[in-house]
Amino acid sequence: MSDFNTLELQTDPRGFATLWLSREEKNNAFNAEMIRELILALDKVSSDASLRFLLIRGRGKHFSAGADLAWMQQSAELDYHTNLDDARELAELMYNLAKLKVPTLAVVQGAAFGGALGLISCCDMAIGADDAQFCLSEVRIGLAPAVISPFVVQAIGERAARRYALTAERFGGQRAREIGLLSESYPMAELEQKVDQWIDNLLLNSPAAMRASKDLLREVGNGALTPALRRYTENAIARIRVSPEGQEGLRAFLQKRSPTWQAETTLKEPR
Repeated sequence: MSDFNTLELQTDPRGFATLWLSREEKNNAFNAEMIRELILALDKVSSDASLRFLLIRGRGKHFSAGADLAWMQQSAELDYHTNLDDARELAELMYNLAKLKVPTLAVVQGAAFGGALGLISCCDMAIGADDAQFCLSEVRIGLAPAVISPFVVQAIGERAARRYALTAERFGGQRAREIGLLSESYPMAELEQKVDQWIDNLLLNSPAAMRASKDLLREVGNGALTPALRRYTENAIARIRVSPEGQEGLRAFLQKRSPTWQAETTLKEPR
């Protein structure tokens, strides 16, 4: 879709995109350029109405080792206001990813440290290898996981976030699944096969319904019952029932046939 120095953004003819972190020689560590390019890449994904969902992955051995050491050294030499600008840029990335209209799936192997946990937490779903290593490592170097903390708490809960942010313990893929950071973890040898299964499953679903469900769940939040939320959910189901894909899905179900979006996927699938 576009050329980047630190990323690759690939589209599949079946209707989804894969955003690769591509600083393999630096273990896909973040720097200012990568953060800016991630923001630009998400803008491109957001503006492409043909995309059903987005995968976020890391090239090479590791998903992401966190912040680049050279970039951190430069940050230490900057004044408060310049560091604040850097923090605002990182926050824009995290909030844009969390608010992206299409579903997002992170695929994690190797190390996922520091800000990488923010990327994973901002995604709707994440899978990874059993032997992946996760760490909120900031306190080890005198920092705090500040910008990413709201998303990490949403993903793993306040209690677990306190533990791992304060201890900087490393934990593996199975533990990440237990606390909710990963939806599933698999042996590394099976990860690519499982990625394909997740893709195939997502392609069965109505693109418009997935976007509507994501909007719905964002509005529902923690599920606190209010009159306003009741009205919102009533309107949400009424709107989608009369939408083109809603009508097509109901007709296909009653007629015992595949809906058109599944037929389109089959036609586009690479051979």
